[in-house]
Amino acid sequence: MRPHVLFVGRTRYRLPLDPSLARKWDALGDAMDVHVLARAAERNGGGDARFRLARPVRPRALDGAAFYVTLPLRIARELRRDRPDVVMTQSPYEAAAALAARRLAGSEARVVVELHGDWRTATRLYGSPLRRALEPLTEPVARAALRRADVVRTISGYTTDLIRPLGREPAAVFPAYVDLSAFRARPPAPLPDAPRVLFVGVLERYKGVDVLAEAWPAVADRVEGATLRVVGNGPETTAIEGLGARWDRRLAPDEVAQALDEASLLVLPSRSEGLPRIAIEAFCRGRPIVGTRAGGTPDIVEDGVSGLLVPPEDPRALADALVRCLSDRTLLERLADGARASAEPWLQTPEEFAGRILDLVEHALER
Repeated sequence: MRPHVLFVGRTRYRLPLDPSLARKWDALGDAMDVHVLARAAERNGGGDARFRLARPVRPRALDGAAFYVTLPLRIARELRRDRPDVVMTQSPYEAAAALAARRLAGSEARVVVELHGDWRTATRLYGSPLRRALEPLTEPVARAALRRADVVRTISGYTTDLIRPLGREPAAVFPAYVDLSAFRARPPAPLPDAPRVLFVGVLERYKGVDVLAEAWPAVADRVEGATLRVVGNGPETTAIEGLGARWDRRLAPDEVAQALDEASLLVLPSRSEGLPRIAIEAFCRGRPIVGTRAGGTPDIVEDGVSGLLVPPEDPRALADALVRCLSDRTLLERLADGARASAEPWLQTPEEFAGRILDLVEHALER
């Protein structure tokens, strides 16, 4: 008998699904009965019975709070109506809501929490500084959820190390599904002759864009013709505005692939990371990474092989590493070769990912 799984997360979905997302959910639907409880994008066409999406709340500042406050009741309703066997949650916060909902509904559904990164980033390094005031509440809730969940899945060695002090071991360790079709559609382009650096990511404090902004003037002074391109949007825009960088607030995946082809390397100056998807995408395009030893980045980037790693929050070390790569063509080419070779372990088809999720579900049900 096929298991029935309710996926719960804070992701915003626009229906009908983009083809890259549809491939993932179709593969999961082939392996199990699936429903998704999440949030709706601003413009949403509807038309997919698998998705139960919360509409955006106005004012926007209250949207996240409204989602989490109502989430236990929404999950409890799904538990009573559809009686799923397993609730798969995107973070400890959704897991806490699922555990509360299970009690409300008198359900025996198993609760699985997927740990994609350091849960404390949400209050410490993301969004308004006022979020930090919530940490005395959110931290014990997250820790309790991680301890009480039936099963925990992590995505890297780094996230596994986060739960071990809580007395938990993961039932499985594997990365999230990433649709890499746009990044593998053609062979990687040769490295450009001009020294070009690319940053791709949300402009939030955890991404270290302010560290990059402090480091870049030294790079521009020391490397003739060096240019910076930024792809991303977010509250940390003032850090980028004075750099004279080419700035695209949003690009489609094929456009990001093209931007990587035009770059010498990718810079990843993060303070915190789970398992950075952009690093895998860069490897698919044969581009090395200058990044920080933060979070899950060292799980992907091998220092001296597929990139260079420096301490987080150290603009001088970041500048030195960028200058070293951009000034030494032999080193850059060697790292680019290492990047290409490093992509393979992170590749998975939608069917392979769905199979891993099914194994995780069956493990939870055995417990």
